[in-house]
Formats: sequence, C-alpha cells, structure tokens
Amino acid sequence: MHLNLPEKRYYSIGELSKAFDVNASLIRFWDKEFDILKPKKNAKGNRMFTPEDVKNLQLIFHLVKERGFTLEGAKTHLKEGQKKTLDKFEIISKLEGIKAQLTDLKNAL
Repeated sequence: MHLNLPEKRYYSIGELSKAFDVNASLIRFWDKEFDILKPKKNAKGNRMFTPEDVKNLQLIFHLVKERGFTLEGAKTHLKEGQKKTLDKFEIISKLEGIKAQLTDLKNAL
C-alpha cells in the first residue's frame, strides 16, 4: 500500500485516516491495541504520529485488512517478528565473538 503523504516529522490522526481511508476511531483503537505504535501527544492531547508509527500502521493495516489476520494474530506476528530480529542480532554478535577468538588464535601461532 502506497500512502500519499508528504514527508513530515509528525502526522495527525486526520491525515492518517484519510491516507489509509479508514475512520480516525480505527487508528485510535489500533493505537490502544498495538504496543509498537507510540504516537506523541501535543499540548491539546492530540496524537501526533511519527514516520516510524506510519510504517507500523502500514504493517498493521496490511496484516489486518489485506491478509485477514485477527488482532491477536497480528499482535503475535509482530511480536515474533521482533523476536526474530533480536535472535538474529544475538547470533551475529556471538559469531563476531567467535571470529575474534579464532583470529587471536591464528595470530598467536
């Protein structure tokens, strides 16, 4: 899904509801349901979404509206995705440590 949004630091809920062609109430609901959405609130208490929030909204929209995931299914999918990323990061760190040890051994010989 390509959104026709100008590049900005923050987007209002109205801008996003038009871009996604959904009611603002759905975006507010998703904000409450999904931990990955972390909009700031301005002095009036209005949600201001960052470009990162917009990417996450696109992912949620894709999972729920386009692929037919339930909210719980989408939450699980997102959490597993984060876990896989963390797991990959940990594996890379361990491999780099092993490489350093092997390089030290090679240099010692």
